[in-house]
Amino acid sequence: METLKEERWQHDRDFFVRKAEMLGCEVLVQACNGNDEVQIAQAENMITQGVDILVVVPHNGKIASTIVDNAHKHGVRVIAYDRMIRDCNLDLYVSFDNERIGEMQAEYLVKKAPRGNYILIGGSPTDNNALLYHKGQMKILQPYIDSGFIKIIADQWAADWQPMEAMKHVENALTKEKNITAIVASNDGTASGAIQALQEQKLDGKVLVSGQDAELSACQRVIEGTQSMTVYKPLQLMAEAAAIAALQIIRNEVVSSALKIVSNGKKDIPSILIDPIVVDKTNMMETVVKDGYHSEKEIYIK
Repeated sequence: METLKEERWQHDRDFFVRKAEMLGCEVLVQACNGNDEVQIAQAENMITQGVDILVVVPHNGKIASTIVDNAHKHGVRVIAYDRMIRDCNLDLYVSFDNERIGEMQAEYLVKKAPRGNYILIGGSPTDNNALLYHKGQMKILQPYIDSGFIKIIADQWAADWQPMEAMKHVENALTKEKNITAIVASNDGTASGAIQALQEQKLDGKVLVSGQDAELSACQRVIEGTQSMTVYKPLQLMAEAAAIAALQIIRNEVVSSALKIVSNGKKDIPSILIDPIVVDKTNMMETVVKDGYHSEKEIYIK
């Protein structure tokens, strides 16, 4: 795993391990905390220990191709989890429809505010998903930009998805233009940084802000009105699908749920893509709470 510092990834780990163990598998989990060399070394160590398959959340989608190449030399197959591993003979990709997530974020904001000044805060430029979110966002925004209805004040990337990076970018944008209509933040972490910058100018709750991952703090912000929406990704569905697919690959069975194809730059990769869900104040109870992702008591703290 790339990190376990964020609440979201702890959920992925727990869902995956629980399902794999139910299937009779043993799971080794390690996180590299954003260090590519460490991630490569961890994968090499697992291969040496004799694992049957690697499931990788890459820190850098291009550099992680080294992991796939080395694994294949030792007869170990590799699943890219959530983020694509590029330019290699990857065995399977399990994720959400990430371009669609970007579209959902922009669609929500444009529906609420089809005119005005927008700020775009992307994620880590080394994360292929961040590029896909941005592509989806621009697919929706471009016609409004071309017509002059929407003006992009800033379009920046937050290194390693750091909230402080997002805060800095929004602070800089606000020095040029205080009249901001919406911030397309690519995940809940960058949304939190953006909202901090808005709070400094007493603009929180007055500017639309998107997000993604349905983190507890983000769900609380949605209810209190400082964050407009988040994209809820049913992580349990993805993690369990990955665990089942891993066992099918080990047994040389057909991965029956790999119904999509996604190019990684070198080849078309069989893919399992789970549908995400837009969440705001109106459907929090029947999505995030109903699935047990967070409790009503946790979200509605006031």
